[in-house]
Amino acid sequence: MSNDLPQPLVTCWLSWVAIPTGDQAGVMAAVGLTRPVPVTFAEAEAAIEEAGHAGAEDDPDGCARVYVSPELDGWTLVIGPWCDPSDRERSDDVLRLCVELSCRYGAAQAYFFGAQGDGSAWLVAEKGAVVRRYCETGEAGDALLTLGRPLEREQAERERMGLPPVWDESLRNGAAEEEWKWRAFDMAPEIAAALGTSPLVLTERTRVRGIGVLSDTPATDCPVPVVQ
Repeated sequence: MSNDLPQPLVTCWLSWVAIPTGDQAGVMAAVGLTRPVPVTFAEAEAAIEEAGHAGAEDDPDGCARVYVSPELDGWTLVIGPWCDPSDRERSDDVLRLCVELSCRYGAAQAYFFGAQGDGSAWLVAEKGAVVRRYCETGEAGDALLTLGRPLEREQAERERMGLPPVWDESLRNGAAEEEWKWRAFDMAPEIAAALGTSPLVLTERTRVRGIGVLSDTPATDCPVPVVQ
């Protein structure tokens, strides 16, 4: 496994939290992940794919386990449906998790990307505060999850498209915003790569330190531990 080289982690549905640190053990302890089992990148991709399809009978939501990467170009990634910032049942916990991790590590980001046209979502926290949360997944409640001002990447793309860089969420369904809606469906990987890294851009040249693991998540009825 020491010769295992990074590869893009490409699955139908991909949710992840990115933290700018190589402190894998500290991240796991902070969010309550337990029972780590070392895996290769190929094994991690298969496990993430299975979780996304909720293939395990004892885990209908696919949230029982996550993959925790080794240090990748200075970042640690936690990957699995448990990390989805747009999931209506998980969104509050994922927001709190990112805020608390950002207190310790300076920043934390959560993303969702559906490669089959299921949309994108991004959440950026810095130094204990939410900078931005935005979801474009085609769900009726997407606008209710919006927090903060558009990121520079969002504003630049809207200006390129001839749209106002900052917009009114009440006009989300207007004709002028329809083009943006479909563009935003694909933007999570781009924003992740621009702000740090993404599971989709890993290559053999990615700097790696350590070994990735599959870990159990906390019970769904337990609170996310508070980062001290």
